Amino acid sequence: MTIPEELLDEIRADAADRGLSAYVAEALRFKRDRDRLLELANWLAEEYGPVTDEERAATIEELEDLDAEHERRRAGGKHDAGETA
Repeated sequence: MTIPEELLDEIRADAADRGLSAYVAEALRFKRDRDRLLELANWLAEEYGPVTDEERAATIEELEDLDAEHERRRAGGKHDAGETA
């Protein structure tokens, strides 16, 4: 696996307190969880039909709320990888 040096430098700077390994593990968990959600969304669409515009808007709003909460926790110094939103 090759990671561009510029990206690696940025990640090292962001991960300084936690360490690179913890940062990468957290990123991989996040990616895996998003992939699982996409798989579930695809299955639900096949099973129950496509998502309506209203459902999509509500989901985007929920994700924005979760992202904002993540940022609040990050700014507050909470870095518990086992903690869920």
